[in-house]
Amino acid sequence: MNRILGIAICVIYAALAALAFTSSARNWSLENSDLGLWWAVIGTLLGIASLGAFFGTMFHTRPAED
Repeated sequence: MNRILGIAICVIYAALAALAFTSSARNWSLENSDLGLWWAVIGTLLGIASLGAFFGTMFHTRPAED
């Protein structure tokens, strides 16, 4: 159950990162470079959080070795 919850959080963060990068690209095309830059920064941080959630879930929910 914990692994499913961790992967769900990972997917949610990845979806938010994709939305942030979409907003960044839209702002760059509208020549709003300041908003494009900051949405790219936010998307990058959310992507890092998604990877952290994934690897943390895999590490902390692995079967115990006796």
